[in-house]
Amino acid sequence: MLKELEELKTKAVSELDGIDNLGDLEKWRVRYLGRKGSLTTVLRGLGTLSVEERRTVGAVANELKATLESGLQQKQEALKTQNLVDTIEQTRIDVTLPGYPVSIGRLHPTTRTLREVCSVFSSMGFQVVEGPEVEWDYYNFEALNIPQDHPARDMWATFWVDTEGAGRSRLLRTHTSPMQIRLMEKTRPPVRAVVPGKVYRYEATDATHEFMFYQVEGLAVDKGITMGDLKGTLFEFARRLFGAERKARFRCDYFPFVEPGVEMAIDCFVCQGAGCRLCSNTGWIEILGAGMVHPDVLRRVDYDPDVYTGFAFGMGVERIPLLKYGIDDIRLFYSNDLRFLKQF
Repeated sequence: MLKELEELKTKAVSELDGIDNLGDLEKWRVRYLGRKGSLTTVLRGLGTLSVEERRTVGAVANELKATLESGLQQKQEALKTQNLVDTIEQTRIDVTLPGYPVSIGRLHPTTRTLREVCSVFSSMGFQVVEGPEVEWDYYNFEALNIPQDHPARDMWATFWVDTEGAGRSRLLRTHTSPMQIRLMEKTRPPVRAVVPGKVYRYEATDATHEFMFYQVEGLAVDKGITMGDLKGTLFEFARRLFGAERKARFRCDYFPFVEPGVEMAIDCFVCQGAGCRLCSNTGWIEILGAGMVHPDVLRRVDYDPDVYTGFAFGMGVERIPLLKYGIDDIRLFYSNDLRFLKQF
């Protein structure tokens, strides 16, 4: 049995030296020191020996057990230390290395256009103001010369809001013009302001229509303001936004809250007025509607139209990048497709 113990020691120590991970070390412990391990099996056989042999073999066996347990402990500590070192090496941060590239966001093309438009008018002395998107019928229609039975209401497909018991009709504003009234109610002339914001129309979406889009409204009221001031202001706006060589054209149009009303177009910046697909072969691109503030609108806010005059204009913000970049579908602006948005 002494020979068997010597062979067991040689084999166990040899295997222990070759172990390089804690999983294999645990298997080694079970194989030699476990309840059914090789050394335990030998120790159980001591009862078959004589007293003298039992004393001799028992001493050798206990010494072997202590040797193996000591080797097991040393190996465990060595492997744990090595694992810690490996972990530190794997997670070590070299502060001298450049950082990982970070994806940087960018402004939405509509936001960028809004800022450009407002910046142009701010430089000309207009303040930028905002108004509520949920509006009263009075400000959205009635105060702007569009009474309940006026056919012009058909121009705006309206989202009405349930206001049971309120006594007044409420809606999602269909244009930013209501802020004309709100601003003039609280301000005495001179007034110069632009109003950016979202507006809503209850209509089917297609390549040129969305149920929600942005507008910028402009208003200027003071003594002696004329159509010449309106044209000069909008000429300057078009040149700054679309290029200094731009030409502009005004033609009569109808809006209930201005008189007279006009539409403004610029010469096509793609074909330089020669005619192309973008301008429908006309050489001109319509960009906004405008006009002189209707006297009845001024009277509603206690402005005397014999003393004060003014002009107003409004434009769809998405229309500008549609034209500038040749985009053929307004829905692309709000589809959240990064492949589209990253182009701007």
